[in-house]
Amino acid sequence: MTGPDRHDPLRALIVSASFGSGHHQANGALDAALRDLGVPLDARHADLLKYMSTPERVITAGTYDLWLRHMPGVYRAFYHLTDTDRAPTAQAFGWLGYPAMRRDVLEVRPEVVVSSYPTPVALAHNVRRRTGTDFLNGLVITDYRVHQHWARAEADLLMVPNEEAREQLARWRIPDDRVEVTGIPIARVYRDLIGADRAALRLKHGLDPELPLILMSGGGTGSYRALPQVLRELGNLGRRVQVLVLAGADGHGVARVGGATLHRLGFTTSFPELLAASDLVVGKAGGLTVAEATTLGVPLVVHAPIPGQEEFNTDYLERHGAALWARTLADVRPAVLRALDADERARMSCAARRVSRPDAAEQVARVLLRRLGRA
Repeated sequence: MTGPDRHDPLRALIVSASFGSGHHQANGALDAALRDLGVPLDARHADLLKYMSTPERVITAGTYDLWLRHMPGVYRAFYHLTDTDRAPTAQAFGWLGYPAMRRDVLEVRPEVVVSSYPTPVALAHNVRRRTGTDFLNGLVITDYRVHQHWARAEADLLMVPNEEAREQLARWRIPDDRVEVTGIPIARVYRDLIGADRAALRLKHGLDPELPLILMSGGGTGSYRALPQVLRELGNLGRRVQVLVLAGADGHGVARVGGATLHRLGFTTSFPELLAASDLVVGKAGGLTVAEATTLGVPLVVHAPIPGQEEFNTDYLERHGAALWARTLADVRPAVLRALDADERARMSCAARRVSRPDAAEQVARVLLRRLGRA
């Protein structure tokens, strides 16, 4: 690849996938980081699901949503059965959405195609091979364990959250010179909120500065099946707490469930400040949520994570002391009470910060620029 002048606009195709919001958030953070570095950026953002034809979209996204909502055991089985380089689904990756990505590549003529989901990497490689175009094909891995689907041999560059993920890619025979440890990109606002006055943030958002504040993770998508049961457990702690429930949950406004005051917020742009104000995150363990919470030193209590990837995210946090895994509903109450203990929370908060990478978006941006000869 012949590099353009470093002052020319960087033409980029940035691809996510609407399986939850995390992939879009990672790409938005990368876009902002490139601009913060002073890079003139000509970027087109795309969504894999919008690339797909209607039948492809119904089969892939519909099946994924069905399994997570109603048959999580089936999804767990699928996750483990496809964790092999002989998985038949891997062969289809280069064709799902091919016409639409081909159109974007030929229109944008990108120097880089960077994806926060694995499937577009194989798709971009197929487009590059069949059209003769030339670009850097990059992948940002947004989970803390590398499933085989993330181990894309078609990628020129794979950016991973930690050294464990680098080692896992080596076991999948990905050359080490293609791998960079960057962390998972999160918005700059989280780094700016490190060390913020939690009491002041609570007052700003109409919350009690004295009562423990718990933020529910997973209510925002409406797909967290355990939300009602977990809320009942939080209302039965034997102590008063405040609980933030975001968009996607039923209802809106303030309600009492036992000793818990529930603030059902609906959609809010104040999530970063609310997370920084919180003592604890309870619920799921998506990659972006983990990256954001650990940056702010907020411990997690995880219950009923998505089978497969979120279970491995939880295992990673638990091994490093940043989370407690409540494997059964009966475990939720004692785990939350333990994590709210002042000494235990301080210990877990320090552990969370140790595994965090607040500058991950900037690191991803710098790695891309270096590989493109623009550093």
